[in-house]
Amino acid sequence: MALKNRQRAPVVYLSASEKYFPSDIAAHIANSRPVDGNGAPLAAPSPLNPGNLDSLNAFANGGADVFLTSNEGIRALPGWFQGTRPATDGSIGNTRASVIVTVAKANNVLDAFYFYYYTYNQGNWVFDNPGLEFGDHVGDWEHTMVRFANGTPQSVYYSQHSGGQAFQYSAVEKHSDGVRPVVYVAKGSHANYATPGPHDHTIPNFNSVVGPLVDHTDRGVFWDPAPNAYTYTYDVGARSFAAYNGADPVSYLNFAGKWGDKQLPDKTPGQVNIFGQRKYTSGPTGPRDKKLDRSAVCPDSKNCWVRPILTPRDE
Repeated sequence: MALKNRQRAPVVYLSASEKYFPSDIAAHIANSRPVDGNGAPLAAPSPLNPGNLDSLNAFANGGADVFLTSNEGIRALPGWFQGTRPATDGSIGNTRASVIVTVAKANNVLDAFYFYYYTYNQGNWVFDNPGLEFGDHVGDWEHTMVRFANGTPQSVYYSQHSGGQAFQYSAVEKHSDGVRPVVYVAKGSHANYATPGPHDHTIPNFNSVVGPLVDHTDRGVFWDPAPNAYTYTYDVGARSFAAYNGADPVSYLNFAGKWGDKQLPDKTPGQVNIFGQRKYTSGPTGPRDKKLDRSAVCPDSKNCWVRPILTPRDE
């Protein structure tokens, strides 16, 4: 099953003007230090790595208030934030920046989650004004999900900020092999879309071509996340991960904390606060908190529309 899920894995087009590329998960951890919500350092194992990261769950509210903080700080924008730019064939060398998690469910349904990791998320410019940039943070987990029924792909979900969109598998664009879904990744924010072009996301789950907060996608830099992916199964009842090959590290998937710096205080130079929106925000949690046990294709089962055609607007 692991091989089949690699064969169905999406292919990715990053923006031609992207600066922050897929990032090695272990390298991110190695360049970070864990602190609690007050900024106090934690007595973590040394070296910290993907095989022991969940040891941090022993601190600060079961790990929930732990921040995997970049050594230099978010405003320094060190070179390692930039990740690895894919080669022309879509490869990224030895960088391990993707994760496949399969989740078996009732009625012969299987959800295959394809996670993509980026060390830095650059937020959007409001009305394309560089002086009004919001949502920059260290650590960025994005995903698409393909739902299979009786072994046949049925639908695809694309994560976008606090929401996302779902489409019938037959509707989405496919790679040249006619099988693998195509994902267009927004410049900076790395949100996932089924089509190239502008995507306003001011209203969650409402994707229009104009607005104050626009993601930009294009057929720029090709990336094939499948060859270097870590692969796992997830048992919903036991809430546990297991590596397909018995060797890939599992601990980092159980980490309950934030994969990045804590939101900077408003008095910090460079921080912006307009109507509660900040330029520098906290890092996100990891794959375990992406509703792997979802019943619908979308995380929000009450408002999940699986679209039969590709459209730039949610209508």
